[in-house]
Amino acid sequence: MSRAALPELPNRYPLGAMLPALYAADDFAQRFTSGLDAVLSAILSTLDNLSSYFDADLAPADFVPWLASWLAADLDPTWPEPLRREVVGRAVALHRLRGTARGLVARLELCLDVRAEVVDGSGVTWSDRPDTDLPVPESDAVVVRVRPGRSGVVDRDRVEALVESVRPVHVTCVVEVVDGG
Repeated sequence: MSRAALPELPNRYPLGAMLPALYAADDFAQRFTSGLDAVLSAILSTLDNLSSYFDADLAPADFVPWLASWLAADLDPTWPEPLRREVVGRAVALHRLRGTARGLVARLELCLDVRAEVVDGSGVTWSDRPDTDLPVPESDAVVVRVRPGRSGVVDRDRVEALVESVRPVHVTCVVEVVDGG
């Protein structure tokens, strides 16, 4: 749907009916205001439905990418429209989880339809004695283990690109694709 002027869209508030009685019977004034009504009808219709434009499920399809830009939600133009709407609708919740393992898993599952888990290194330990040695990390990288979802296919390049776009700058991630099971 487009927000362009629609032919024969009625104006709910015709200007001719709001004129003083002196101009109510004037043919020229009525024709002039009916021309303005045709221009204003699309604007007033948009304003009457403004709240729908901010709901990702109800907004016109050509408005969703613009709404995504307001929310800093990166949309892939190859995604189907329902997925783009869902990403925009969940953008605030995904931003709240940004930089966390849970946020990365949620984004991978939503955008690429894969099952994922984040395996963090063994860099944490505890002790009841002071001056205990710090753990020696096995690896400096965080492993993102990905399995096929409902689609049954994992596109490694897309997974790596998505992980790269949402990972914290100081964290190195390694993508590991595992067969189903």
